[in-house]
Amino acid sequence: MNIQSTKIELAKLILELENPSLIKKIKNLIMGESSDFWNLLNESEKEEIEQGLKMLNKGQRISFEDFLKKVS
Repeated sequence: MNIQSTKIELAKLILELENPSLIKKIKNLIMGESSDFWNLLNESEKEEIEQGLKMLNKGQRISFEDFLKKVS
């Protein structure tokens, strides 16, 4: 199968998709955004990271040892 027929087959498969999440993933892959981990996170994960960055910027930090005590 040559590259042109492969692309046509891929286009047909994409046109038949009804799953918006899968379509978004394919688009991100094609656009080269999949290498950026941020695009792979869900909204709650992004919010948690943003909240943590805000806390760090306000000087609200704990030592690594204290963190380990908290999570273990």
